[in-house]
Amino acid sequence: MKVPNSSQTHQKQTLSSGAVRHSNRRDNITNTIQVIPVEGLPLIQSGDNLGKMIVEAAEKQNTPIQPGDVVVVTHVVVSKSEGTVVDLNTVKPSQRAVEIANQTSKDPALVEVILQETKDIVRIGQNSIITETNSGVICANAGVDRSNVSGDHNVVPLPKNPNASAVSIRAEIKRLSGAEVAVIVSDTHGRPFRMGEINVAIGTAGFKPIRDRRGEKDLFGYVLRIKQTAIADELASAAELVIGQASEGIPAAIVRGYNYQPTEDTAVTVLMRPKEKDIFR
Repeated sequence: MKVPNSSQTHQKQTLSSGAVRHSNRRDNITNTIQVIPVEGLPLIQSGDNLGKMIVEAAEKQNTPIQPGDVVVVTHVVVSKSEGTVVDLNTVKPSQRAVEIANQTSKDPALVEVILQETKDIVRIGQNSIITETNSGVICANAGVDRSNVSGDHNVVPLPKNPNASAVSIRAEIKRLSGAEVAVIVSDTHGRPFRMGEINVAIGTAGFKPIRDRRGEKDLFGYVLRIKQTAIADELASAAELVIGQASEGIPAAIVRGYNYQPTEDTAVTVLMRPKEKDIFR
């Protein structure tokens, strides 16, 4: 993908399907990336075959999955399909959960679920618990989500192994469509020093989540020495433009036209800064 400079014209338009298209034009060369919502998916239930449902929904809306596509799926529907929804009425809080609940004004049962999903507590705030999850993701409340979950007392933890979930969805998409694709399992995270949340990758399959640009030259010939682009997070955030957060009605999107680096390595943990290099820990 070419990096545009100030002489380029940037064009962005909304497609009739709801997709977002972004084109960079220079010297009659056009690189176009489309972000296409996968519409028409029903509410996901335990045991549902997400890969199959995404392939069928994409075909039904006349945007069948193609080789090279990146399929982004929200963690909530992945966890639902894997049957990890938790009814807080069935949870008995530990003494530690009760103590942390008093500090954070949270439901002790919810805190207990968070602790069960947590490998290490990074920080406890007035209304949040920053944790490292059992799968290595650092986020608020171990990623335990109440959004888009039916039932007043139900919550959805992150998938037990988001990378394995992405691998499984990718394999099913290839089996049914014949297309080699990349898959991202995404979640919405806040950021230090910035207001608002963005979508990030918590599981990947089929591509390198970081583009290492060290050694490349910029427009003026300077050699890049520290530039590493979190491609997986950028693609996940692009997908959220059409997935949205208010409704489970569109829990998946297809990013088409991005030239990613294929790989069978699924270690999305390369996106996590090592503890010894994290000045906030």
